[in-house]
Amino acid sequence: MEPASESPLASQIARFLDHLAHERRLSPRTVGAYGRDLRELEAFLAEAGGALDVSRLEALELRAFFSRLHGRLAPASLARKVSTLRTFLRYCRRVGLLGDNPALLLQRPKQPRHLPTFLTVEDAFRVMDAPTGDDGWPARLRRRDAALLELLYGTGIRVGEAATLTLARVDLEAKELRVLGKGDRERAVPFAMPARAALEAYLAERARFRTESRPPHPTALFLGRFGTPLSVRQMQNVVRRHGRAGAGRGDLHPHALRHSFATHLLDAGADLRSIQELLGHASLSTTQRYTHVSVDRLQAVHAAAHPLGDRSTPRE
Repeated sequence: MEPASESPLASQIARFLDHLAHERRLSPRTVGAYGRDLRELEAFLAEAGGALDVSRLEALELRAFFSRLHGRLAPASLARKVSTLRTFLRYCRRVGLLGDNPALLLQRPKQPRHLPTFLTVEDAFRVMDAPTGDDGWPARLRRRDAALLELLYGTGIRVGEAATLTLARVDLEAKELRVLGKGDRERAVPFAMPARAALEAYLAERARFRTESRPPHPTALFLGRFGTPLSVRQMQNVVRRHGRAGAGRGDLHPHALRHSFATHLLDAGADLRSIQELLGHASLSTTQRYTHVSVDRLQAVHAAAHPLGDRSTPRE
């Protein structure tokens, strides 16, 4: 049963999505992901005869919704949906549509203990957008975090390489980094416009990373709030913070962003040699072990290119 388009909940969801798009300026992909999660809840409530008004939502209805999803979705996907719902209801409470927040009674699904390997493209976009909506973080830190995330995911550099980047190694005009990798090997790594825009926004605020008695570090690109170079551990904490907020991945690690970069390039058709060069691997075998290639993609390539592939036309 399709929910009635004129229901109060449908209007409240539309208002929230408009807020994400125009006030928080999240990307269309991220806004779309929020919308899909919330409309799935709306459809469930309509089918179950539940409240189609945010002011009447009860914790039992929300628990029933997540119980239905349990077993059908991975824990990370369930955690992301809990995060979506909490963000939506916080917004509704802030604008006066909701009193007590029933989502506070929900528990996040337990996450696997192993380190995540890579993000979906959709979750990667959500993580990139997460600093924008981090109301508990000062504006200058949100801009710094956005620039760091865009570089880690947009270039695939190691977190240790990001920690040693200097101002002189960033060419905004050419959209290129000069990265000092393992074995002191230097390589040029390109970045795209989103990373450039995020860097420009952060660099405009960089002078504010200081104390009254100490100016910002003169050369380091990424700084802590008191003007000292941002450490690897601090960068890991930045990624975890926004991984939790953006994709329900509190276990997200910079290595997973590097892995996501390589995986998404490979799935889009980039060749292994190019990925090897971008990642700074000394041997191609390292790149082959590092990247994930979907079985479906490999089967499609085999079917299209190999003489024994699954072709509709039989061999002569």
